[in-house]
Amino acid sequence: MADDNSGSPPRSRSSRRSRAGATIADVARDAGVSLMTVSRVMNGKANVREETRERVEAAIKALNYSPSIAARNLAAASEIRIGLLYSNPSAGYLNEFLVGSLEQASRSNVQLVVQLCERAEERAAIVQRLIDGGIDGVILPPPLCDAEDIHRLLRDADVPGVVVASGRPPIGLSSVNIDDRAAASAMTEHLATLGHRRIGFISGNPDQTASALRLYGYVDALDAQGLTADSELVVEGLFTYRSGLEAAQQLLALDPRPTAIFASNDDMAAAAVSVAHRLGLDVPGDLTVVGFDDAPQATTTWPELTTIRQPIADMSRAAVVQLVEDIRTLREGRRLAPRQTQMRFELVRRESDGAV
Repeated sequence: MADDNSGSPPRSRSSRRSRAGATIADVARDAGVSLMTVSRVMNGKANVREETRERVEAAIKALNYSPSIAARNLAAASEIRIGLLYSNPSAGYLNEFLVGSLEQASRSNVQLVVQLCERAEERAAIVQRLIDGGIDGVILPPPLCDAEDIHRLLRDADVPGVVVASGRPPIGLSSVNIDDRAAASAMTEHLATLGHRRIGFISGNPDQTASALRLYGYVDALDAQGLTADSELVVEGLFTYRSGLEAAQQLLALDPRPTAIFASNDDMAAAAVSVAHRLGLDVPGDLTVVGFDDAPQATTTWPELTTIRQPIADMSRAAVVQLVEDIRTLREGRRLAPRQTQMRFELVRRESDGAV
């Protein structure tokens, strides 16, 4: 029996793929776009250029691609690529975050693209390049967790994102955090039970929403203990070691000086210990100093810091797991509503706190 194709021109590559059952990856390849762009076209999203939409639709028609089998083909169509944007002045915090993210990315078999995004005037362009390059989702640790321009770009491009440690999770994005207000309140209450009545507080960067929550928690506990929240005992820091030095110098110049200092992160707490030593004060004999985060700095300072343990690595792992689930669900043609995951904190006592 003669071959059906005898005397006919060879089938095109597109035709051969359509007989075998084209995948959404084939459509993306033929149209020269990302998988996410194909998904947007198939779902009727408005944020696609008309020229791009026409190319995708032409590729779908040429390949005889059926969206009805998208759920089966899309999940396995390509590797998931997640962007992790960072701009954190605390090397210890960032190290913990990266370790957790890299470990979970390996377990989840996804590619993690780590991108420095330091200068505010450049970050929109950096995020747009990632979106144009077909990134499947983005994780935003602090301080970028509160960058509204990045939130807006991700929402407009319909790219899933997870913010970590934001005090006010944005609309449309998932989040992982702890209860910063309750944690700061617990630490302040702990200091009050040790007999401290003049408790200095070094707040964090005012551009980060978690900073305000930690300050509120400090004030909450003072009120609960019948203590006055004295404005001269609250000094603004920036979550950096240097800002902690300046804030601690200001607090310890007061007369009478505080008997305890609660810093909003461990870098600033370590700086407060350094200033105390320089002034000839014993920690905790003359001054109690406590921090927040339980980053590596907490155990490399002498004495080791009493602090609030924020499970940084676990939070980054949870963010990867959550984002991968969002991406895979989106690839199946479904959508999960943004979720907020709140993890537990712990007050960890070491050697830097003591009774008055």
